[in-house]
Amino acid sequence: MIPFINQLPKHEEIIWLAALNQRLPDENIVSYSEVKLAEKKAVKLAIVANPDTDLLAEYENLIWIHSLWAGVEHLMIALADSPIEVVRLIDPTLSRAMSEAVLAWSLYLHRDMPRYAKQQQNKHWLQHQLVPASERRIGILGLGELGQVSAAQLQQNGFNVMGWSRTAKKIANISCFSGEHGLAEMLAQSDILVCLLPLTPATRGMVNKNLLTQLPQGSGIINFARGGITNTDDLLAALNSDHISHAVLDVFEHEPLTVNSELWQHPDITILPHISAPTNINSACDIVATNIHSFRATGQIPKAVSKINGY
Repeated sequence: MIPFINQLPKHEEIIWLAALNQRLPDENIVSYSEVKLAEKKAVKLAIVANPDTDLLAEYENLIWIHSLWAGVEHLMIALADSPIEVVRLIDPTLSRAMSEAVLAWSLYLHRDMPRYAKQQQNKHWLQHQLVPASERRIGILGLGELGQVSAAQLQQNGFNVMGWSRTAKKIANISCFSGEHGLAEMLAQSDILVCLLPLTPATRGMVNKNLLTQLPQGSGIINFARGGITNTDDLLAALNSDHISHAVLDVFEHEPLTVNSELWQHPDITILPHISAPTNINSACDIVATNIHSFRATGQIPKAVSKINGY
């Protein structure tokens, strides 16, 4: 038996359970609400989707959990001092979806769509000079799975692409930077900054006044990572001073974004409802099934998230 611990609406839980059991017919995956007290001691593995982490304590012999999401920051905080290993979803389908979103909204900023939208509202007919893609410099914060695929997508569409990571990396046709000095060097050249970092203690509030002022005047921001990485007050100040021309935000500290948030009405912010890279149920279940089959065959837990780094 494998419990599925989640906070999904009931109809979504039913869909996920059907898909998981179809691929793992010998495992008997059930809703956590159906697991009896006496059965919990035998559980060594659980599948989770944004679970109430207090429920995990009920499984005293739990060794590892497999998340159906790529983001696991809440789990890492809750399990920082726990021996339970966390395996996050690494899905090429999700990476491709993210790269499409990064390309789409980079083009949105590159082709001055926010400015032309304002002109339409004012019935103002004015053409602006088009900057070639090869001269548009795009910096990516985070060169993990999502960042690397997105960087390649942008590069294939003719953009001048750079990327920053905590430790040094080498990626073909991408200018790679690392460390504090490397970050400053990349920021100074980024006309568009795309954030794809995981949320960790080191990255919380990283997109703040200090970082934003290092960007060129009139640059744009895209945050497809986590809302907690951006200091909202500092971003608003940078937008209001025209240092930052526009921000595309798909993630927020609290979701859904509250109806009284000032972000909704800001003329230089585009709000998206966390849709840049939704989990694909079919590919996700295939990956989870492969990892569990491997664990049953070898006894080896798949690559887990580092409790030190948070990713």
